[in-house]
Amino acid sequence: MTGTHYETGSDPFSPTFLGLEGRDADPQHAAAVVIPVPYDLTSSWVKGADRGPAALIDASQYVELYDTETDSQAYRHGIATRKPISCTDGPEQLAELVTQAVTTELDADRLPIVIGGEHSVTIGAVQAAAKRHAALSVLQIDAHADTREEYHGSPYNHACVMARVREVCPIVQVGIRSVDPSELPALDRSRVFFAHQIAGRPDRAAWIDRAVSLLTDTVYVTIDLDAFDPSIIPATGTPEPGGLNWYEITALLDALVASGKRVIGFDVVELCPADPPATGDHASAFTAAKLVYRFWSAITREQPE
Repeated sequence: MTGTHYETGSDPFSPTFLGLEGRDADPQHAAAVVIPVPYDLTSSWVKGADRGPAALIDASQYVELYDTETDSQAYRHGIATRKPISCTDGPEQLAELVTQAVTTELDADRLPIVIGGEHSVTIGAVQAAAKRHAALSVLQIDAHADTREEYHGSPYNHACVMARVREVCPIVQVGIRSVDPSELPALDRSRVFFAHQIAGRPDRAAWIDRAVSLLTDTVYVTIDLDAFDPSIIPATGTPEPGGLNWYEITALLDALVASGKRVIGFDVVELCPADPPATGDHASAFTAAKLVYRFWSAITREQPE
């Protein structure tokens, strides 16, 4: 396996998420750790998700540390940034590396924040979380069901991520608007919130409360950025029209935290900037970076610093 091991030194990787320095970025004192995974082997349309972590972290330098929506300064809880996980092998080998990385942080009682990369990076993260938490469930916010048993010859393809996840824990899917016919027989519609049923609805609280109620008390969250409407985040590898907006997604995340269920980790994946950068790339990267900080702000809002 040519992929590197997971490095866990005492010094943060630079540039750090949010540009944090000193104690705020020190892994020994941080409550959360950003794990960049620049991987793009199985993407099936536009390539470039391997550039996503660097673009997100670069954009995070411009995110204000005071979050107006939560009235908090969550950086004070500490967010370290690890060296990116490097893997030139297949997604099965990548899953092993991500599992090692997430296990390391969970064992140290740090919340792992995995930054992709394409969506296959989620498989190893959930496998690590499920080994530690027997009653885990996963909230998937995404445009695609991603439940094919195999795609392009691999069961670990980014189009198969949730098929692998549901082998180890129950899932709830929100924002879905793209499903292959092969996925229909195993699709549990009672746990799927299709975008056309929820986007722009005035009774937002009703579907959000129902989605949260279907989750167990311990939750891992995976956010594919194509869940957003492409007018908000165009820089994804497989955009789909009719997506969710910023406040719909953050309202769901806020409700999850407010429910008292414990979020033990999350990822943000499928940011796909062009090279050279295209129109909309900087807005996409900044929105993704702010989403990471916004969710962390919700998680830590009621916690002592």
